[in-house]
Amino acid sequence: MKGFPNLLKQAFLSLVLVVSATSLSFGQDGGDPAKGKQLFNQNCAACHALNRKMTGPALANVESRLAEDEGLDREWLYAWIKNSSGVINSGDDYANRIYNEYNKAAMTAFPTLSNEDIDNILAYTAAPPPAPVVSAATATAAASSSEGNGANSDLVLAVLSFVLLVLVAMLVLVNRTLRQIAVANGIDVEKEKVQRLPLWKAFAQNQFLVFVSVVILLLSSAYFAYAYMMQVGIDQGYAPVQPIHYSHKIHAGDNKIECTYCHSSARVSKHSGIPSLNVCMNCHKSIYEYTGNPEGPSAEDLANGYTNEFYTGEIKKLYKAVGWDEENQRYTGESYPVEWVRIHNLPDFVYFNHSQHYSVAGVECQTCHGPVEEMEVMYQYAPLTMGWCINCHRETNVQLTSNPYYEKIHEELSKKYGVDELTAAQMGGLECGKCHY
Repeated sequence: MKGFPNLLKQAFLSLVLVVSATSLSFGQDGGDPAKGKQLFNQNCAACHALNRKMTGPALANVESRLAEDEGLDREWLYAWIKNSSGVINSGDDYANRIYNEYNKAAMTAFPTLSNEDIDNILAYTAAPPPAPVVSAATATAAASSSEGNGANSDLVLAVLSFVLLVLVAMLVLVNRTLRQIAVANGIDVEKEKVQRLPLWKAFAQNQFLVFVSVVILLLSSAYFAYAYMMQVGIDQGYAPVQPIHYSHKIHAGDNKIECTYCHSSARVSKHSGIPSLNVCMNCHKSIYEYTGNPEGPSAEDLANGYTNEFYTGEIKKLYKAVGWDEENQRYTGESYPVEWVRIHNLPDFVYFNHSQHYSVAGVECQTCHGPVEEMEVMYQYAPLTMGWCINCHRETNVQLTSNPYYEKIHEELSKKYGVDELTAAQMGGLECGKCHY
């Protein structure tokens, strides 16, 4: 009977451990991590990451960390997620500390999330990252394959080394045999050194080589001189500084604004046109500052001075040019013209029609202007020479899909040339009068 109290004590301790483990498992595994991941991406990922501080704190193991560090339970998390402002206003110490730490930016309330949804999200934040699973068969096969490849490589190197040594030995034996034969026949192997003229004297005494060299030098000089002169007036890569910095990378790239939204005349006119500042104000009446990415500007942008403050300052230049009173939200009537610097400038004797290429032929803007969606500063991408245009006409097939403009002429010329698709050159795109009046 003396051992009976000990048995009771052990049973009681076992019961406590079982209950604790059960409650812990229910506390941590009460949700579905798979569903929690989906809910996290829909509601939380914009401001939070698991293992990195973003707009809000990192959320990996957030429940266990709050329980250990602050003594807060899951009920507190329910209240915080559904209505963070209410918890802050209640005077909760930790809520106010986290609120002040993040510049008094209140967390978005999610009253539509149920306790079950929050349990799923917490289960996802507590779940360890999945470890890569490699099967034993795959590992064995990979190991054997690597061992086999190593053995095969060593064998090949050994064989090649042996063959090289055999060849060297054969060359030595052949050389020795030839010397013996020469000595037996009374032949002096060692040759006397012949006095030779310097190379430049020998060259100067050979009139034919001098004549050919002079001809080659003249032709080469003429070629390079012609190539140099043909580059005069070609401004490929020209990127002037504009009075207001305009980033095509932000507008056409990040914000996916169509080129013809600003350059609307390219659809119906010879010229693409420079958009008026009123077009800019369609958006920038509301967009008064540049916020950029949540991570901030990249290292490349910082090196070039392209900070959020820089872009916001350029917006203020736009307001000044159009006479926009930002405080009172009205135009003052005091404006001044912006002297944009033209980038793409063809000679006066060249005729180029934007609408013919864009609207009729279906040519993308990037074909001539390059990847404008990646350009921070707009520059001349193509050389825009006559040869460059002619090559494009020779290589580009005419777009016929939903394009009745070319249907009749294409039907007639395709029969004439015996082809299914016609290039712009085959339809008269190389006639001088098309571009030169």
